[in-house]
Amino acid sequence: MEATMLVKEAMTGEVRWYSPDTPIQEVARVMRDEGIGCVPIGENDRLVGMITDRDITCRGVAAGERLEALTCRAVMSPGIFFCFEDQTLEQALGQMQERQVHHLPVLNRQKRMTGLISLGDIALKGESSILAPLAKIAARDAERHVQAA
Repeated sequence: MEATMLVKEAMTGEVRWYSPDTPIQEVARVMRDEGIGCVPIGENDRLVGMITDRDITCRGVAAGERLEALTCRAVMSPGIFFCFEDQTLEQALGQMQERQVHHLPVLNRQKRMTGLISLGDIALKGESSILAPLAKIAARDAERHVQAA
């Protein structure tokens, strides 16, 4: 029987957050240079949203906005969903599936951000028992792409 893995065992630590007033071009460069797809957005020591490469593309570029004038606030997904570092990967994956997101900020019980967990982190580091629920999320996403084509 496999042990139940906790989020803190699979998450990516040392995640930086950015101000809502940060230019999206700056955040896009960080995403490109670090090979990441999202960053948390914080204001007054609180998480206020997330910005993904998809947010930049769909809300900024596709809308025809002047990119040099756009900030994270203009394109970020407002509100924040998160998990705690002492939750199981299964619990975090359930939240991701329910909210239809691929990343969650990870907080400690004092509500301080300690990292970020992604579907990729779970796929790479998770126990084999979690692969079936992960495949279900991937299949759902693949089905959306087929329908959009």
